[in-house]
Amino acid sequence: MSTLLNHQVPWGHLLNQHARSHPKVLLGMLISAAGLLALFVQGQVWLASATQSEFVRWALWGGTAGFLATTLGALPAFILKGLKQKHEDAMLGMAAGMMLASAAFSLLLPGIEAGTTIAGSPLAGAALVVAGMAMGVMLMLGLDAFTPHEHTQTGPCGPGHERCDRIWLFVMAIAIHNLPEGMAVGVGFAQGDLSVGLPLATAIALQDIPEGLAVAMTLRAIGTPVWKAVGIAAIGGLLEPVGALIGVSLVGSSAMAYPVGLGLAAGAMLFVVSHEVIPETHRNGHQTTATLGLMAGFALMMVLDTSMG
Repeated sequence: MSTLLNHQVPWGHLLNQHARSHPKVLLGMLISAAGLLALFVQGQVWLASATQSEFVRWALWGGTAGFLATTLGALPAFILKGLKQKHEDAMLGMAAGMMLASAAFSLLLPGIEAGTTIAGSPLAGAALVVAGMAMGVMLMLGLDAFTPHEHTQTGPCGPGHERCDRIWLFVMAIAIHNLPEGMAVGVGFAQGDLSVGLPLATAIALQDIPEGLAVAMTLRAIGTPVWKAVGIAAIGGLLEPVGALIGVSLVGSSAMAYPVGLGLAAGAMLFVVSHEVIPETHRNGHQTTATLGLMAGFALMMVLDTSMG
């Protein structure tokens, strides 16, 4: 805590300065924030109903599974001295493939199906999902642009990063990755449809295992003590049950919000995969290995979705 206090950031000044230089990002944040606020308000009414408590429990269990999987994946860091970059890229590629497949099969397709039923036409149903995707992308653009964080290859970014300890920059990067995954799980369980929520939660938990190991080993590589590296990876996993509660609350019992919420979660996940995970795996000369890992992860998730859905 003392480290964080020693690196306080004048957030108001930095946000105003950053917003002036990036008006499009600010507009995107305002639009997404307005949509999220509207969904959140009606979600609170929904959560107040005792009849929906079972859905909340499922979402919380799904998010907790992601946290436990992240922690489990980080534990081998206690005995591993190092992880070859090729192996790390393969694992992250597999995680990316599973995220892509879960976004397609467990979020977008059910969202279009639900939207078509609600709106009465496939085009209108797809439009609802696309609107949600746009909100998810704008939300992630805002988080990426306004949150100080650090990537292994590209270094620190975001306003005020120079005043933050490097460990905290990695923590924020983990949070940006894990929050949309948790939101996706929450949205998947929001209507009580286990054929959507269960495969999605399973896929995200499975891909969290190599992701947790990669995070812990990366922190060890920059000199972080092993116990602290594992602890930080585990703490990052806590964002998943938090995100799951946010996701299930956002969608609520509104039929119209369901396809929009599925699209929002899918858009956020697709953004993370394309903007963060895939570029990280292709910067070290192991593109083929990472791509093969992605294909394996995609195929595994496709099989899970088919068998469990």
